[in-house]
Amino acid sequence: MPVQDTRDTPGIRASGATRSTGAALAARSTGTALAARAAHAVRLALVLPLLAVVLAGCGIRATEVPTDFGPAPSRVPCALTGPDIGTQSSRGILVQVFLVCSSQLAPVDRTVRIEAGPAETDRVRAAQALLDELSESPSDAEKQANYSTTVPKGLTVAGPRRTDPGDALRLSTAPAELTPYALAQIICTFSDSEAASDDGTVTLGGPGTDASRRYECTEAVRTRPGTETPPSTRTDRT
Repeated sequence: MPVQDTRDTPGIRASGATRSTGAALAARSTGTALAARAAHAVRLALVLPLLAVVLAGCGIRATEVPTDFGPAPSRVPCALTGPDIGTQSSRGILVQVFLVCSSQLAPVDRTVRIEAGPAETDRVRAAQALLDELSESPSDAEKQANYSTTVPKGLTVAGPRRTDPGDALRLSTAPAELTPYALAQIICTFSDSEAASDDGTVTLGGPGTDASRRYECTEAVRTRPGTETPPSTRTDRT
């Protein structure tokens, strides 16, 4: 049987054209989809950084725009105007005592009057005058600046016992029985006064027979008096 030449057969040519057209449409559809995805990715790449900038900007502006929640709480300065030394010098000796302010110790100027007496009791009389100041309620100006004291009223001090070092001071309440704030106030106030030893330490004991201890007023004690125990060493006399 003779083989038919299909190159010029209209039906065969139509079928080949159809296949070519379908392939072209499929390729075009695939290209369009890829182009759309690429465009979407580009838009995301552009939008996300801009969105981050806008959100960050909103965060910054939110802190700058006034709100209706009322004024921010004021910070306590823990500072007082110094006393007029010229006016108060006739009333006593200018000293510094440590009060509590914002959970820390802060020095405050006070004037005390120390009665005359034998030289060997100077340390005791100075210590008693400072204790009296520490136990006094803060003045109105000090209260407005948020100063307070934790040293109890009626606390007294005596000189060393026979077994104590010569610079020891005996309190009517044992140091271990005072609150951490009160003990820190006393030690730091004494350490910068005539009540201190020559090296600036403070030797304290209580009314009992326990040995006295030598205390230090450190920066940590001044900044964290409620939690930082003043360093101390036992001072048994040999």
